[in-house]
Amino acid sequence: MAKPLVIVESPAKARTISRFLGGDFVVESSIGHVRDLPRNAAEVPASHKGEAWARLGVDIEHDFKPLYVVNSEKRSQVAKLKRLLKDASELLLATDEDREGESIAWHLLEVLSPPARLPVKRMVFHEITSGAIQRAVDDWRELDRRLVDAQEARRILDRLYGYEVSPVLWKKVMPKLSAGRVQSVATRMIVERERARMRFRSASWWDIEGTFATNEGSFGAGLVAVDGKRLATGRDFDESGRMAADAEAVVLDEGGASGLAERLRDSDFAVRSVEEKPYKRSPYAPFMTSTLQQEAGRKLRYGSQRTMSIAQRLYENGYITYMRTDSTTLSETAITAARDQARQLYGADYVPETPRHYDKKVKNAQEAHEAIRPAGERFRTPDAVAGELADDEFRLYELVWKRTVASQMTDARGRSVQVRLAGMSSAGEDA
Repeated sequence: MAKPLVIVESPAKARTISRFLGGDFVVESSIGHVRDLPRNAAEVPASHKGEAWARLGVDIEHDFKPLYVVNSEKRSQVAKLKRLLKDASELLLATDEDREGESIAWHLLEVLSPPARLPVKRMVFHEITSGAIQRAVDDWRELDRRLVDAQEARRILDRLYGYEVSPVLWKKVMPKLSAGRVQSVATRMIVERERARMRFRSASWWDIEGTFATNEGSFGAGLVAVDGKRLATGRDFDESGRMAADAEAVVLDEGGASGLAERLRDSDFAVRSVEEKPYKRSPYAPFMTSTLQQEAGRKLRYGSQRTMSIAQRLYENGYITYMRTDSTTLSETAITAARDQARQLYGADYVPETPRHYDKKVKNAQEAHEAIRPAGERFRTPDAVAGELADDEFRLYELVWKRTVASQMTDARGRSVQVRLAGMSSAGEDA
């Protein structure tokens, strides 16, 4: 009996989805891209060997038409997919719902060439859970050629830029360097920052910190003004090491600071003013790819590559939603799950009356995608998954879970207090 054929990118993802769909479906992976521009002259088809543009894989004289070839290491997998397709009742392309995933789906369609009678459906989901996969089967859509075209444009730019500029680097700088659409721009940013660093000239200034004794103990404080004039800080100097033109501050050198400290040593100090202010701190938005990488680097000391590798495993095994997104939006289901969990764990007082929405005001942000969050209609706490995950996976899952639940909680509120002490030095200086 013929069964639907579901094709995804990775074997791990295929195994997880197969578990949810059961024996009524055949789930297989493409193991990544099946077609790409030729990597070298040996991969250029014989029919194009004589073309001057063939080495690039892009016909720049005819609307930048790309030349695609099946990667040599993927031919056996393509042959396997074609065999499976012969016995299929329909084809479900279940690659990721981003430009890259849409492109892989299109290339599969081009390479496999299913017969016109065979239904072809695009199956998309943001998380790999039983409910999400079933909804993706039921609510399929057509292939989005706009996403395919967007990825194709990026791929062509990569090829034209890299193939043309990289050889210049080999000759002018050093061998084995490469240029690219992204890394060349990043290199410029690094160069500009390095030039700013080289222009920078250090400045020196001194400040004074004191320890003050009371009947109940001691505390530390720093000197901020002398005779009503503010003490200079690093913000008062420009990159050339000079005082900014509009800065009105006293600059202490080592001798001046040491002398003033000595003259203040036996002085009596009293509280001159107390300033108390309320503060409010709202929770951060749920993670998108860049903020997940930043926070994992800051809190867990994970590099970007390690973070994304761990996130990929968590996604493919059904623990978090898709990890390549520039959206901070949560679905209504996810908002409800986060609010319910916050209420259950911390009490109703810590959950606002109305849900929080984090819609980005950035052009081209993919709001149809969700932010990175725990998978499912009810979130599993870190304690609930601790026994199933490796240490690095657990730590990243915990980071995602905390950020998601916190995003639906009330503002942190408190009060900040600034106390100013004052005293006279032995020379009559007001400090």
